[in-house]
Amino acid sequence: MAFEGLSEKLNNVFKKLRSRGKLSENDVKEAMREVRLALLEADVSYKVVKDFVAKVTERAVGEDVLASLTPAQMVIKIVNEELCSLMGNSNARINLASKPPTVIMMCGLQGSGKTTHAAKLAKLLKKEGHRPLLAACDIYRPAAINQLQVVGEKAQVKVFEMGQISPVIIAKQALRYAKDYGNDIVILDTAGRLHIDTELMNELKEIKEETNPSEIMLVVDAMTGQDAVNVAKAFDDAIGITSVLMSKLDSDTRGGAALSVLAVTGKPIKYVGMGEKLDDFEQFHPERMASRILGMGDMLTLIEKAENVMSKNDAEKLTKKLKENKFDMDDLLEQLKQIKRLGSVKSIISMLPGISDKLKDADIDERQFNRIEAIITSMTKAERAKPSIINPSRKRRIAKGSGTKVEDVNRLIKQFEQMQQVMKQFTGSKGKMMQRKARKQLAGMNFEKLAGKGGGNLPPIV
Repeated sequence: MAFEGLSEKLNNVFKKLRSRGKLSENDVKEAMREVRLALLEADVSYKVVKDFVAKVTERAVGEDVLASLTPAQMVIKIVNEELCSLMGNSNARINLASKPPTVIMMCGLQGSGKTTHAAKLAKLLKKEGHRPLLAACDIYRPAAINQLQVVGEKAQVKVFEMGQISPVIIAKQALRYAKDYGNDIVILDTAGRLHIDTELMNELKEIKEETNPSEIMLVVDAMTGQDAVNVAKAFDDAIGITSVLMSKLDSDTRGGAALSVLAVTGKPIKYVGMGEKLDDFEQFHPERMASRILGMGDMLTLIEKAENVMSKNDAEKLTKKLKENKFDMDDLLEQLKQIKRLGSVKSIISMLPGISDKLKDADIDERQFNRIEAIITSMTKAERAKPSIINPSRKRRIAKGSGTKVEDVNRLIKQFEQMQQVMKQFTGSKGKMMQRKARKQLAGMNFEKLAGKGGGNLPPIV
């Protein structure tokens, strides 16, 4: 999970501050020393750390903070604001050309995930109502064109290719094709290269001259830490990048590169890759990222993800079923599929305020979702609609068909029944009183057990 290590260390610092109540100047300075170490361990640039700590300290030792009734909260607020400032204050958008098509030139080192993320970006832009075109300008890497075609097909975006000819010619022809066929955005997937490779860097300069891109987006691998910042600076010096796309941010528990890029290069991070799937891709929001780092969750991103996987019509249908108490196993199966489309359970938990810290050590087995799906799909239509008819012989058949144990089938049915009881309480006629009772019931449930901690238990049904 991104920033996991940093988030944990910062939260420990803030816990100490909150436990002291009234703060002295020495308390703040001691806390800032710990913050400094936490940032350096997260592989944030030394100069960036030095400037950040100096700014926070200057603001935090002010009379208004120290004399405040809640000085610790004031310090956290200052850290949050300075983190936002460090990463860019507001989310930067794509520079769209005044006259379409807009050209986005993707560049970066080999292995940074450029081709996959070109398709991710294309898919996101398509969702936003654009008509993107992917252009295969990487003629050097074996099967690069084929890879772009595969991910382009998954993203349902047209791929323009001309085989192994000059990338400059391909880029020019892609632009012409876009004008002829009404594509308003052209994404050029260029070959990965080292910034010290003069010949290939000159090729990028030629493509830039011939296509006049509105956006030169550098794809950097978050896993490379401080090297990612150095690469960004080198590419900016060579061809003049306009923005950064950070890949594999979900795999980097430190996250130092994300905190250093803007301060070192002056170029904003516009998008981040948060997983292997094409939908594991987000616009970079500094304020939301700062909120995640400080353990405050990110509900806005979670809501946006939920809106993307569930249409308004589907939501209304589900609400109606819940009100009429007609929620069955088929509906549960559909909900599980939608949860999976939101991303990993851990990534969802990290966006929930006040939850991520409590469940950071929970052993949540993502494969359990597949087992639940297998159990439900092994049921007949009648069994899914009315699980109460499932007798011991049916349970044995379902367990055999799904490759699970009878105990797993029993557990799923029991959890489903519990969930139905809770739903009845919320939709019953007794209103608020029943809701309070339901909340009590939920509070009494062993969440860790349901989450599958320490054993083969199925995950909670949500």
